[in-house]
Amino acid sequence: MNFKNVVVQSVAAVEPPISLSSKEISQRLKPTMQRLGVREDLLEEISGIKSRKLWEEGARVSDAATLAAEKAIEESGVERSRIGLLISTSVSRDFLEPSTACVVHADLGLAPDCLNFDVANACLGFLNAMDIAAGMLERGELDYALIVDGESSRQLIDATCERLLDPAVDQAQFRAEFASLTLGSGAAAMVMSRGDLETEGHRYRGSVTRAATGFNKLCQGDMERMFTDTRSLMSAGLELATKTFGAARESLGWVETDMDQFVIHQVSKVHTESLVKVLGLDPEKVHVIYPEMGNVGPASAPIALARVAAAGKLEKGDRVALLGIGSGLNCSMSEIVW
Repeated sequence: MNFKNVVVQSVAAVEPPISLSSKEISQRLKPTMQRLGVREDLLEEISGIKSRKLWEEGARVSDAATLAAEKAIEESGVERSRIGLLISTSVSRDFLEPSTACVVHADLGLAPDCLNFDVANACLGFLNAMDIAAGMLERGELDYALIVDGESSRQLIDATCERLLDPAVDQAQFRAEFASLTLGSGAAAMVMSRGDLETEGHRYRGSVTRAATGFNKLCQGDMERMFTDTRSLMSAGLELATKTFGAARESLGWVETDMDQFVIHQVSKVHTESLVKVLGLDPEKVHVIYPEMGNVGPASAPIALARVAAAGKLEKGDRVALLGIGSGLNCSMSEIVW
């Protein structure tokens, strides 16, 4: 998909107030780790995640998404009455129904004619929603769109730790649920608009997406439990990412050395460093957030983008590549010209 009249007006991130270190998780799991002969520092050593963030107990995902949305709207300078589309992309949910978008729409006081719905595609939801919004903006169906995401890992981490303390847990189960302990929490939001309305916005050029859905069994879960074949998932993911990057070269004209920043959905140290290596990226152009945030799912890429912008690493005209891989498997890569 390529767009000529779509811009990103603002992108914002909100971090939860509580930090949970990998050492604290390892201490909680000490009886099982000692029994299975697992090193106490294994979680931090392999993942590179020193800590992850948590919302206060009882906090709702929709509240987190609303916080990020308020920030993005304020930074955009757009009147909320002009927002014609709201898409929530959270993997975490308050309810099966109503939609998270419905709750956020009410919390923000958006107009009755503002279309609102959820888009779910594992860690790719936010990037997919950008394309959906961009298509509608390009066609002139609306003036402004708002994409939100709120993620909470507290419930899954607590449930996983409780389960792994069972004396019946063996090495196979421990490995299968290990990735659940790398998840973090956070929220992000983005305001997009038609380029002819916001000439100072950051141009959204478009995206490419590729699928390898035969690997849909490598990572499966819900809010209480997740099973992951970590090694196979990373191998298949890197192969798919390589194909998608090739498609971006053709469709978007990407040349690695011409890109100014690579904003990557970050799962862990191993995943991020392997992706940088296999695609031949300059690691100096990758702003890492996993050491203190963990894997924040679909909020990861927009949080990283917001941090890159806040750090003053972006100048007008910079080409920013967004790279995401979601269990299933699906891969999407897009470009914003800052």
